[in-house]
Amino acid sequence: MINYREKIADLIAPLVEGLEREEILNMIETPADSKMGDFAFPCFKLAKVLRKAPPLIAKGIAEGLSGADIFAKVEQVNAYVNMFIAREDFVKGVVEEVNAADADYGKCEDGEGKTVIVEYSSPNIAKPFHIGHIRSTVIGASIAKIYDALGYDVVRINHLGDYGTQFGKMIVAYRRWGNKQDVIDEPIKTLLSYYTKFHEEAENHPELEDEARATFTKLENGEKEETELWQWFRDESLKEFNRVYDMLDIKFDSYAGESFYSDKMPRFVKELADKGLMEEDEGANIVRLDDYNLPPALITKSDGSTLYITRDIAAAVYRKETYDFYKNIYVVASQQNLHFQQWIQILELMGYEWARDCVHVPFGLVSLESGTMSTREGRVVFLEDVLKGAVEKTREIIKEKNPDADPETAEEISRAVGIGAVVFNELSNYRIKDYVFSWDHVLNFEGETGPYVQYTHARACSILRNAGEDAVAAAKEGFDPSYITGDSAHRLAMLLYELPDVIREAGEKYEPSIVSRHIIDIAQAFNKFYHDEHILVDNEEEKKAKVAMVLAARNAIRNGLDLLCMKAPEKM
Repeated sequence: MINYREKIADLIAPLVEGLEREEILNMIETPADSKMGDFAFPCFKLAKVLRKAPPLIAKGIAEGLSGADIFAKVEQVNAYVNMFIAREDFVKGVVEEVNAADADYGKCEDGEGKTVIVEYSSPNIAKPFHIGHIRSTVIGASIAKIYDALGYDVVRINHLGDYGTQFGKMIVAYRRWGNKQDVIDEPIKTLLSYYTKFHEEAENHPELEDEARATFTKLENGEKEETELWQWFRDESLKEFNRVYDMLDIKFDSYAGESFYSDKMPRFVKELADKGLMEEDEGANIVRLDDYNLPPALITKSDGSTLYITRDIAAAVYRKETYDFYKNIYVVASQQNLHFQQWIQILELMGYEWARDCVHVPFGLVSLESGTMSTREGRVVFLEDVLKGAVEKTREIIKEKNPDADPETAEEISRAVGIGAVVFNELSNYRIKDYVFSWDHVLNFEGETGPYVQYTHARACSILRNAGEDAVAAAKEGFDPSYITGDSAHRLAMLLYELPDVIREAGEKYEPSIVSRHIIDIAQAFNKFYHDEHILVDNEEEKKAKVAMVLAARNAIRNGLDLLCMKAPEKM
């Protein structure tokens, strides 16, 4: 298929002086209003170079392009050159390519031979897997899928929060108020209740904090009883986490958490000292970052215990030595912006040339209508409860609309659509935006939602089933594009054509919402095409062309949903 932007840049380049082809390529736009063309070229930038008024420059370029066979029409409007692509060749090329590539449409080999690490989810052991964790979990999983599609070798890491003084608190609480069977029956909720009780009691008995620190020191030193309790809390927590990951169909290549790096940190504390980067401050060790407008970074506390930065240095070097990554991506809340600025700066000061290949991908926070979430106070909404609630609502809708539906099929659709609604709710907005969690909003299936896109996919599948296997096979072999050159068909074809570039942009910006927005656009364009055109007509040639278009739309929507970690039901 022709790369139209590249082709247009090649055609414009001889018509202007003073601009490199790459600059021309980057200036080509897609007008928001299709009445202004399929592509547009603004000439404001050329005024200084050519010493002419932009409209005059645009007029000259338009005249120079008007004979090119890829255009149906080229016109000058003020300072813009508006270009309308010849529809038959365009639609035929797009639809044929989408259907030939099928499940691979949108994929490329840009990242061949390069490894990208994506660290995401990373919940704390023995604490709730709450609605706040869904952001890192699904944004990270989607970014990993996008990089897969771009041809990179992706390593998915769940950097579990399984180390730190909170485990001293948890062990103290369990010994004082705990019950083994309660932990076995409901590990997270029970351990959360212990953690909450610890903080309530510590307000009146501050000596509990000292006991917790001493207990954690024993854990760091590998004391048998503390280590066994820690391992038990970790194993029980993972069972619960994996139940949620299974619901979301999200997998990891590694669960190496903070504890994995506990024996690797002394090397880097020594390295910081040897390179003269670390100094003592009131018994603690710090790295001063005044020259970079950053506060000092704490490396070890006065009692010798390590912190997040120490562990993250060890983790990054381990990953570079183990995977030789091209990019090391951290999907972590924007609250940690300062931490990542300090940590990456320290890596640079240590002489690691790849420090800037470590990328923090921040996202906005989730709060409750009653205020911010607090694990200490036990004020959380469990993610599993949200997913189950969405599935239950979908099940009720299906039962109401189709009481005779096959129970097994209805259950499968309920899970796909209910969980998809929650996931799409996370991925449909720019990731950096904060938002307030609302049951009503998450479980609202009206408008530009995941269920709307999934329903559109199911509608396309239904049309293809009604067309029959022979008609679909014939459409794949060839068709007359003159039957699918109307405005709605052309709009749909343009969106299908843009999907590979949209996936690239989403990867460059670490922004799954770019894909979700585009898939919504494709779904809306398909529904307009469906509304405007009678597809299963008597004329076999016309039917073949329209079935080919439906098939292409189906493939693109399915592939887009997959990048968003969503199922694409064939029936709804």
